[in-house]
Amino acid sequence: MSLAADVRVRRGAVHVELAVDVPAGSVLAVLGPNGAGKSTLLRVLAGLLPPDGGRVEVDGEPWDDVSAGVHLPAHRRRLGMVFQDYLLFPHLTVLDNVAFGLRTRGAGRREARAGAAEWLARVELGDLAARRPGQLSGGQAQRVALARALAGDPALLLLDEPLSALDARTRLTVRAELRRHLGAFGGATVLVTHDPVDAMALADRVLVVEDGRVVQAGPPAEVARRPRTDYVARLVGLALLPGTGEGTSVRLDGGGRVAVAEQAAGPVLVAVRPESVALWPERPAGSPRNTWPVRLTGATPHGATVRCELDGEVPLLADVTAAAFAELGLAPGMQLWATVKASEVTVYAR
Repeated sequence: MSLAADVRVRRGAVHVELAVDVPAGSVLAVLGPNGAGKSTLLRVLAGLLPPDGGRVEVDGEPWDDVSAGVHLPAHRRRLGMVFQDYLLFPHLTVLDNVAFGLRTRGAGRREARAGAAEWLARVELGDLAARRPGQLSGGQAQRVALARALAGDPALLLLDEPLSALDARTRLTVRAELRRHLGAFGGATVLVTHDPVDAMALADRVLVVEDGRVVQAGPPAEVARRPRTDYVARLVGLALLPGTGEGTSVRLDGGGRVAVAEQAAGPVLVAVRPESVALWPERPAGSPRNTWPVRLTGATPHGATVRCELDGEVPLLADVTAAAFAELGLAPGMQLWATVKASEVTVYAR
């Protein structure tokens, strides 16, 4: 039950041209800033928005084919959908919410309720079958929504920011459960998310969309290791610096140079991890090859560290421990020195 789609949508200033290919049993994560076209793609796949051009095909069946005049309405598509705010029916019990997915596929009431009870057991909520959605925690509600989506045996599963409404602890648990269920799902899954952690943990492949176009695609680890745009780099926590390779040095487009450990030539991208950047109140002794004056422009707690935004000839991000941040007396506006070992700089062709 694979998905193959190549669609074009024009709505006012929004111009979306996207091609996606999701093999059966795999998960595609679609990442991108607000307004990039992620939700437009999801609406087209769900049958809520007819494309202006192109084709959507699931398991060999055309759901949309503009040239042939084919547009399968949403209620006739074998799909399940999970939303960030659950969208459970407040007047129905948990059991009947899940049974609804089966009823829409033509199952009788008794059959649907039996299937719903089986799915609630799978997501470990069988004892909550008689409750109403308002009596559930966020994590429980999202598991019910997932059970409802999967109960109808969809060919395509669409996940719209499914974990964004959960607190950090619940998110960790539900993410692990979602990964387990997606691993057993035989259809194609498309996950739309702003969270790179969700994408890296759940997806087999990542598609990055900006301004209605695909700017990068590949396995999650490859996208994280070698970002192609500043948005992707910021998303995964890297400083991305375009430049020109000149042997073991890169001349940056914005000025300045970066020493690298490998030979580089022609147009390249330089990626620097925040944990590779060391900060000094004075120019360090020995003058390492990568030493730059910088100004601290922002500082944000980031897990057990403080992420520092640094402006200068070479703009960087740096992670320092909270203790080091306090010991150095760091504050926005301070002038500092930043150093990075050449061996910790990643360089690759543009």
